Amino acid sequence: MIGIIGAMEEEVEKLTAQMEDVKITQKAGMAFHSGKLCGKRAVVVRSGIGKVNAGICTQILVDLFQIDLVINTGIAGSLNADIDIGDIVLSTDSLQHDVNAVAFGYKPGVIPRMETSVFPADKHLISLAKSSCEKVNPDIHVFEGRVVSGDQFVADSELKQYLLEQFQPMCTEMEGAAIAQAAYLNQIPYLIIRAISDKADGSAQIDYPVFEAAAIQHTVKLVLELCAMLQ
Repeated sequence: MIGIIGAMEEEVEKLTAQMEDVKITQKAGMAFHSGKLCGKRAVVVRSGIGKVNAGICTQILVDLFQIDLVINTGIAGSLNADIDIGDIVLSTDSLQHDVNAVAFGYKPGVIPRMETSVFPADKHLISLAKSSCEKVNPDIHVFEGRVVSGDQFVADSELKQYLLEQFQPMCTEMEGAAIAQAAYLNQIPYLIIRAISDKADGSAQIDYPVFEAAAIQHTVKLVLELCAMLQ
């Protein structure tokens, strides 16, 4: 069973429109669409924005639907000058940039009393997603790298510079690392897929509305091809 989490309704609607034999289950204010996607058993759900929504959503997928893996789709702000708006980033790993227990001697991003705070993505999923993206989205580039998450929309150049210096990420968003942590705790593979909709700087309010639709389209095409390739 494939679990697919989208942060926004627009993403989920495009994916559920491709599903067959759909059953909708309501839980914790979320609508879980279970059925067949590209011939595979899948559950597609909108988590809502932010790490708490994303973590709760992942745990429900594990407990209620016994998913074997989780894919998180969405959009993100670029933190790498080589990545253009519209390009795709696949997570190699992820962490929460807004976790801060520095006062107790921990480095920024470290979750106290956990054996790790950096959660590696599944290498097989990364490989399949990369080849899928190159096939269905030849007009854009696909990158692999770290995704950082926090409960804030990054639109400040100083914060962007801090994230770059502290964590060396490819992009930043608001859900992925929470899903990654939940996947890690439940010992299931995960992958974050992010289409770049802005540069995570002062231009965000200009870029975001213009490029959101194209970003979602690229992500959905990639996810559909990836699901078709999964065994």
